[in-house]
Amino acid sequence: MELASGLSRLGTETAFEVLARAKALEAEGREIIHLQIGEPDFDTPAHIVEAGVKALRDGLTHYCPAPGLPVLREAAAEYLSRTRGVAVEPGRVLVAPGAKPFLFFGVLATCEPGDEVIYPNPGFPIYESVIRFVGATPVPLPLHEERGFAFTAADLAERLSPRTKLVILNSPANPTGGVVPAEVNAEIATLLAEHSCFLLSDEVYSEMVYEGTHDSLASYPGLLEKTILLEGFSKTFAMTGWRLGYAAVPEQLVEPLTRLFINCHSCTPPAYQMAGVAALTGPMGEVRAMIDEFRARRRLVVEGLNALPGVSCVQPAGAFYAFPNITRTGLSARELQDRLLNEAGVALLAGTAFGAHGEGYVRVSYANSQENLRAALAHMGDLLERTAGS
Repeated sequence: MELASGLSRLGTETAFEVLARAKALEAEGREIIHLQIGEPDFDTPAHIVEAGVKALRDGLTHYCPAPGLPVLREAAAEYLSRTRGVAVEPGRVLVAPGAKPFLFFGVLATCEPGDEVIYPNPGFPIYESVIRFVGATPVPLPLHEERGFAFTAADLAERLSPRTKLVILNSPANPTGGVVPAEVNAEIATLLAEHSCFLLSDEVYSEMVYEGTHDSLASYPGLLEKTILLEGFSKTFAMTGWRLGYAAVPEQLVEPLTRLFINCHSCTPPAYQMAGVAALTGPMGEVRAMIDEFRARRRLVVEGLNALPGVSCVQPAGAFYAFPNITRTGLSARELQDRLLNEAGVALLAGTAFGAHGEGYVRVSYANSQENLRAALAHMGDLLERTAGS
């Protein structure tokens, strides 16, 4: 029997494919250093875990409102208002099992065949996957290494058209660690305020900015009303397995997205939502310590990558990824990814896993111990020296 033709337009996330291959090698007795997956290697802070456990023991094990528990929507609205400098109403905050539902349903609710969607490339692969799945036209916005993997307002203006229905932006960014400078955001905001399109601002790495503070597009005049301001718990609070995300959305999208949630997952587990309340309202000491450790790892990784034959790496300004240029190695991104895994026991991702503009780069997640990062860099150096000498 034939499957639905639309499945051919649906992509995937290569990180999980490489993880599966790495686990298979480990099952054969190989030692693999994991630099491919985008998840903090820290435990969820204890007070957050306790809040979730208490909620389960208190009987929060039944259905709850599809848009989210009012207490979490209020906490998220307060957090977004405080950190973005704008007034976010709790009624415009929705909760979902992770951040991805907002990507999927946000595109599904706003776009259809004939529409164009601008998205960063290289960028999180689910952007392009969902755009193609709904039949809209993906319009890549290239990120340039010489600009710290950012872009200019002129770059965006060139791609805006009467058919542009949605613009997806991500800062700090996956896979590059790039951050869009505030002065560029101001120019972009002026441009987007005058265009009749929705904006999806993916800000799940907002707390992971290593110099200065996070600058949100939603904080600029006229943009909050048309923006899906996406946030989550996975990265900031080391809660990837909890599957908990939230977003402030335009009033126009509250009911449609709620309807899509009801059709898909009914609601987000209420006990996990209570853990989210504890995360947003509780102490941030463990989060700050985690980010300090990422800052130290960033220094180690960037220095180490720049010492490798044929490799150069700009310093990422946010998130926990480095995106080194490997063009002088003579290998394609996929070739280097596969050889490092199979020959050196280092799992990372080809830049092409994040779009065509990722060729010539690989993504290194430094969400691993400094000891393992040093070992991985040594293994990478050994392989690249052999490659250069062959």
